[in-house]
Amino acid sequence: MDIKHLLKSGLKFISDGDYRFKILASKGKYNDMPDEKYLKRLYKAIFGKELNLENPQTFNEKLQWLKLYYRRPDYTMMADKYAVRPYIAEKIGEEHLVPLLGVWDSPNDIDFDSLPDQFVLKCNHNSGLGLCICKDKSKLDIEKAKNELRKGLAEDYSVASREWQYRDIPRKIICEKYMKDESQNEETGIVNYKVSCFNGVPKYIYVSRNIEGKKNDRLSLLTPEWEDAPFTHKRYKAFDEIPPKPMNYEKMLEYSKILSAGIPYVRVDFYEINNQLYFSELTFFVASGFTHYSPEESDMLIGSWLELPPEWK
Repeated sequence: MDIKHLLKSGLKFISDGDYRFKILASKGKYNDMPDEKYLKRLYKAIFGKELNLENPQTFNEKLQWLKLYYRRPDYTMMADKYAVRPYIAEKIGEEHLVPLLGVWDSPNDIDFDSLPDQFVLKCNHNSGLGLCICKDKSKLDIEKAKNELRKGLAEDYSVASREWQYRDIPRKIICEKYMKDESQNEETGIVNYKVSCFNGVPKYIYVSRNIEGKKNDRLSLLTPEWEDAPFTHKRYKAFDEIPPKPMNYEKMLEYSKILSAGIPYVRVDFYEINNQLYFSELTFFVASGFTHYSPEESDMLIGSWLELPPEWK
C-alpha cells in the first residue's frame, strides 16, 4: 500500500463513521455487541440506510431477520461440513459426496504419510481459513499447513456477520479427495453451481468460477431456465458467455428441491466433476445478507420470493 493510499484510508477512517465501523468490526472490536444492535449498525455501514426489522421487505433485510429470529437447531448440523454428510447421503445418496479420507480434532493427529499425493484439508465450521489444497505432497510444507489449520480451528466464524449456526459446530479437520475434472483445464478452475431456493423452489442459480488471486474470476446469475437473470451481482464480473448447462442439471434442480424443502431460504451448492454430480454445501445466508445487486431494486424483487415463517419475535 503506497503512502498516498494509506493517507487517504486514514482520513476516511477519521471522517467516515460507517467506514470506521466496518474496519473496527473486521478487527473484532465489536464482538461483544448484541446481535441485533450489531447487525443494524453493520447494515447501515454497508448499505447507507437503516435496517428494517419490523417489516423487512428486501432480500438482504429478510436474511438479517432470519439470522436474529429464526434459529432452527438443525441449521448447525447442516452447516457442519462433516456432520452434514450422513444427512446428504440419506437425502440424495452417498455417491454425491466427495470421498472423505480422514477426520481429526487436531493437526497433530494427522498422519500425512498415510495420505495420497493429492488431497484437500479444511475445517468443518468455517470458510477458507485453514484450507490446504495439496496437489503434490512432496512439495507440501507440513508445518505451515498445520499452523494454518490451527488458525482455522481457533476462528469463531459466527462472529463477523452473526451467522449463529456456525457457533456450536464441534470443530474438526476433514480431509477430502482432491477432485479434478479431466474435461477442464485446471488453470481455469472448476465451475460451481449454486441453486438459490425459496421454500423448496429454485429461483435463480449462481454459476461461478473462482481462481484465487486471479482477475478472471466469473459469476453469472441465471434463471432455472438457464438464461440470464434480470439482475446481477455487483462484486463480480459475469461470464462473457453463459457456460454450458451441466449434464446433470435436471438432477441438480431435483436434489435442490429435496434439500431445501421446508426451509425459507437456502442455497444448495454443487460441483459437476467428470460428469458426476457432487454436493458442496448448504448456505443459509448468502453473502451474510450483504449482497449489492444491480439494479438495486432487485433486492426488493428477490425479497418478494422469501416468505418469512410465522415465528415472529
